[in-house]
Amino acid sequence: MTSPRTQNALARLADLTPRNIVAELDRYIVGQADAKKSVAIALRNRWRRQRAPESIREEISPNNIILVGPTGVGKTEIARRLAKLSGAPFIKVEASKFTEVGYVGRDVESMVRDLVESAINMVRSEREAEVEDLAHDRVDERLLDLLLPIPSEKKTAQPADSQSPDAPIFLVSSSGSVSAERDVEQERHKRTREKLKQLLLDGQLEAREVEIEVEQNAPVMFDMMVPQGAPEGMGNFSDMIHDMLPKRTKKRTVKVSEARRILLEQELDKLIDEEDVTADALERTETMGIIFLDEIDKIAGERSAGGGPDVSREGVQRDLLPIVEGSNVQTKYGMVKTDHVLFVAAGAFHVSKPSDLIPELQGRFPIRVELKPLTESDFVRIMTEPENALTRQYAALVEAEGAKLTFNDDGIAEIARIAAHVNDRMENIGARRLHTVMTTLLEEVLYNLPDGGKGEIVVDRAMVTDRLKTIVEDEDLRRYIL
Repeated sequence: MTSPRTQNALARLADLTPRNIVAELDRYIVGQADAKKSVAIALRNRWRRQRAPESIREEISPNNIILVGPTGVGKTEIARRLAKLSGAPFIKVEASKFTEVGYVGRDVESMVRDLVESAINMVRSEREAEVEDLAHDRVDERLLDLLLPIPSEKKTAQPADSQSPDAPIFLVSSSGSVSAERDVEQERHKRTREKLKQLLLDGQLEAREVEIEVEQNAPVMFDMMVPQGAPEGMGNFSDMIHDMLPKRTKKRTVKVSEARRILLEQELDKLIDEEDVTADALERTETMGIIFLDEIDKIAGERSAGGGPDVSREGVQRDLLPIVEGSNVQTKYGMVKTDHVLFVAAGAFHVSKPSDLIPELQGRFPIRVELKPLTESDFVRIMTEPENALTRQYAALVEAEGAKLTFNDDGIAEIARIAAHVNDRMENIGARRLHTVMTTLLEEVLYNLPDGGKGEIVVDRAMVTDRLKTIVEDEDLRRYIL
């Protein structure tokens, strides 16, 4: 049974119908309707599974997907936006970095450990947001204690008729009321503290220096105890030793602004139950986790001709199979079941093809979607429609210098034509070609901007042709510049 917090996280998916998910992806990604539809259904099925009868819920497997298409067409962006949209633990890993178990390199189980770390950070951020106001109040009180220490109490009480200097002294006010000197000091301290608090809240004491206690970092020698290329999991060895040793603190003199940051971390650590965070993160990993496995085509292909161990291809596939199929993976936070983790794989498959994967692994990715290469008209849409379009990004950069950057329609069309032309004549890198073209086009503008005027810069067809004509026509130059 899922915890209330995980149920709340899943409840946020209720309004994310497949149509809404596709509409949200359309805000940032041009085209690729088939891929968007497939991932939208896969994400919606996470919510549907939780609504299914408990007797069959565990039997419903995730719809793992392989996105097939050339580089720069939106495979990674689709997965990244999907995870951000769903609020699910998400990591992106590259299959080419893994090796078979027993060889130097990362083994495939490390992707699950990384996913748990992502979930821990996500859940902890949510908890911090819940107690942030209380933590700030506590930090303000601690800063006031540092700026205005509480008067020390008398440790030994003396008889009232004693001649000792520690004997209480009584004061008579103009109205005739009698009060102890200690009460007067406390009242004066309270008034001073209230004034300081107001100054602190107004930000007028940020430059004042205070002395605080901070935890000392672990000695460097612990990090040196783990040799290069050690087996997966040995990296936590130094952390384990550090946790076993008593915590050591030291005093530092810092400004109030820096002390506020340090004290806030300390107060958040006190207010947040780490065991609760860990339990919630493990559950969310198992229920909602998404792993984007990029460059899966790099581990596909025939066995090496020499007949030796194929540690970075078929060996990785065999190790990957139980993870995708569903198994228990040991992490430093506890055991994690991968039965319901969603795997989205992607690859260009220029040299190999999905059928080159071992049959067992192919069966664990039942949905295959082919992403279409981008055309010149797609480039025009990419530069105008998405909320994070390149034209908007560069306009914001120029605006930071006090100038204005405007792209005319004919200028955008010419940039798209050149990008498509270069992709046809050279290696097709998809929408990433727009970055190289735009960088070359606006290089002089961005270089001279601080020393130039603050007027308007218009990018039209004439400007694009003038700046890029020589490079586009010279094939050798184009190969290195664009």
